[in-house]
Amino acid sequence: MSKEKDMIEVIDRHMPRSISQLNKLFEADSEIVDFHGKNLLYNIDEFSGEDLFREEDPYVLGWNMAIGSISDILASGGRPRYYAHSLVIQNSWSKDYVSKLSQGIAAVLKEVGAAFIGGDFGISKTWRYTGSVIGELVGPPLLRSGAKVGDGIFITGPIGRGNVEAALVLYAENQLLKHLTGSWKNSFRLRNKEAEVIKQYSRCCIDTSDGVFNALNTISEMSRTGFGVGNLPYVKSGLLLAKAQNVPKEMLFLGECGEYELLFTLSKEAEKGFQNEAQEKKMKFYKLGEVREEGSKSLQERGRELDLTVYDLSARNYSTPKDYLRAVANFLNQRSMPL
Repeated sequence: MSKEKDMIEVIDRHMPRSISQLNKLFEADSEIVDFHGKNLLYNIDEFSGEDLFREEDPYVLGWNMAIGSISDILASGGRPRYYAHSLVIQNSWSKDYVSKLSQGIAAVLKEVGAAFIGGDFGISKTWRYTGSVIGELVGPPLLRSGAKVGDGIFITGPIGRGNVEAALVLYAENQLLKHLTGSWKNSFRLRNKEAEVIKQYSRCCIDTSDGVFNALNTISEMSRTGFGVGNLPYVKSGLLLAKAQNVPKEMLFLGECGEYELLFTLSKEAEKGFQNEAQEKKMKFYKLGEVREEGSKSLQERGRELDLTVYDLSARNYSTPKDYLRAVANFLNQRSMPL
């Protein structure tokens, strides 16, 4: 992640800014802009085969890409209002495939009340998708900073759905795995309603687009804090997959293919009111742990505490995703975190 961050900083140094831009670099999931006295949010995300989304079901693929595109707006405390995209389809895709893909995208937009305002289209040997979203912000934004020592750390859903999706692509040739997972749809969850509740109580928020561990790292870096988490709520399909592949379940936490859940912090004072409202609205949230002092990063699972200050693996430093996954598994196994 450090190389990517360094490159972004290099690019940013050359770019002009406006006094209407309200957030600092990396401070929020979306860019926050004062537009004639009204705060707007902007986000852009690109997807391709490198993101390891399965392509068998075009509706689910469209749904998942739209979720990924709007998730940063939700994590910033806003509501998606306008949506554009650049769609480059694979030349083997049929009209029916593109129609179902579009229906998946449209279903997300209709659910959040966002309008499609056009974009660009192309045809190539490989597909690419870029979602561009303008959101509306009422009140203060949620930032990646603002976590305080002692705050609770929460997430909107189970951990690992994105890493499950990636594994099903990477190990598609495994017949046993194919038999086990053949009917899994693995759609990402839309968290717009949960985002409205989070905004009322939370100090900061981030989506888990790069995995839960990376999200925690980002909040810690921006807030100058650490974290301690444990007994994590892994998605059931992930636990089955980890068992089938004979790998530690903690890979679902450390892996970098995210599930686009919202990860946020709550002060002790805010937590009771939040829990009461969540219960009243029949929403389920999961507490992962607490914000700790800067320099402390730990995961407690199965009676063991794993020091994550020494974990420095990044998928971008490996030639293939499988090499990266083997390195993560070796890290966990060497620290007595076997299957």
